[in-house]
Amino acid sequence: MKKLGMNVEQIEDVQNYIFDSAEVSAMTMQGTTTYQIQGQPRFEEAAPDIPKEDVTMVAAQANVSEEKAREALVATRGDIAEAILRLAQ
Repeated sequence: MKKLGMNVEQIEDVQNYIFDSAEVSAMTMQGTTTYQIQGQPRFEEAAPDIPKEDVTMVAAQANVSEEKAREALVATRGDIAEAILRLAQ
């Protein structure tokens, strides 16, 4: 493919890419399907998986609702100490 002037690279974390007005084509050759996506990509970070125990602990320590505790944990990417400090301000 390089002889044809094509540059192919592997893209990691594709579940975090969003394509606005995407056009998708599929090509099957010798039993392998290749997908081509055309559009403007943008990267969105996935929300971290926050354990219920962390939410409960932050809510108790900061004396706030579990909803506010979860929001603080998401904003701090799961950092318990930083979430408590943020809520204490």
